[in-house]
Amino acid sequence: MHAPEAVVVACDLITPYGLGIDACWNGLLSGKTAINPLDRFDTDVFQTKKAATIAELKTGQSDSLVMQMLKPLLKKASAIIPKDALLILATTTGEIDILEKQVLNAKDNADESALGCLLSKVQCLSGIRSPGIIVSAACTSSSSAIAQASAMIRSKERDCVLVVACDIVSEFVFAGFSSLMALDKDTARPFDKNRSGLSLGEAAGFVLVMSKERAIQEERSIIGEIAGWGLTNDANHMTGPSRDGSGLALAMRKALRSADISEDTVGCIAAHGTGTVYNDAMEMKAFKSVFASGTLPTYSIKGGIGHTMGAAGLVETIVALRSLREKLVPPTVNLRIADDEAEGWVSTEPDSFDNPVTVSINAGFGGVNSALVLKKLDEQQL
Repeated sequence: MHAPEAVVVACDLITPYGLGIDACWNGLLSGKTAINPLDRFDTDVFQTKKAATIAELKTGQSDSLVMQMLKPLLKKASAIIPKDALLILATTTGEIDILEKQVLNAKDNADESALGCLLSKVQCLSGIRSPGIIVSAACTSSSSAIAQASAMIRSKERDCVLVVACDIVSEFVFAGFSSLMALDKDTARPFDKNRSGLSLGEAAGFVLVMSKERAIQEERSIIGEIAGWGLTNDANHMTGPSRDGSGLALAMRKALRSADISEDTVGCIAAHGTGTVYNDAMEMKAFKSVFASGTLPTYSIKGGIGHTMGAAGLVETIVALRSLREKLVPPTVNLRIADDEAEGWVSTEPDSFDNPVTVSINAGFGGVNSALVLKKLDEQQL
């Protein structure tokens, strides 16, 4: 008897391009960046004055910035979220703006910035009965959470899991990346010859993952399959990736083995693509190690919406599922001259592809790496 397949039956997001998947997809296809001058806090002492923020979010409100993103998303979706689903919350800093208010202005209760408090709020918004769990694994948080959800479905531990991801551009986080000299002074240029750092961004979203059997029983539309996953750790450096890409390559090989497919069936790579010199170089080494037979269409969305940290993997999964549906690789926004290592892999223009499989990858502080194999199902498989 075969193991249950994990499929995505619903998803939505909010990014600096606006509310909804169409806004994000069309923003990427336009080639225009959403990274702009930042007015949320004083940036004079930092490495850059730019980030990708959501214009509708306002500080000083009764709701935190994260809740301002999640409320419209989950209220709209609550009717289609099963109450018996397991909730997984993925984030790096959650409602960090509550803590900032307490530290900087002696306002609010710092204890309310704990991730457990946010988990309770998300549970209430979603209407799910059980309290759920938190996955916080740096910039692989939400891709790791999707892997966890899919593994629980394959093992029959659960048949429905809601993964919710979020992170904001806060002064605390901005100062941290600035002190690491990790920010581009202008805008991130993933895989560009002249790239010099990342741009921070913010986003929130959810994916509802279900066993294929339950999805068919409930007559749900199936958006795509989480066919495989792989997680590894470089054990190399607190903030830097292993320069040879071996840890990320191992995560991709594990994901392909988990999906029981060969490298030849992959049609596209959704890269982490932060725009830092070392990350992008490491990724290209990993890609060439795993896909040794030739180039594959590859893209990064971080030149468009910035690096959304704990939400990045979930946002990129949703974009990759849209890409599979459209059979279209979005352009790498802000790419001007491809780095020698990336030439022939990335493009400034949209491109078509045929094989209905995308590998979506992320890497994070502490040396964590994640890879998801995403698959579009044809009518015979439904």
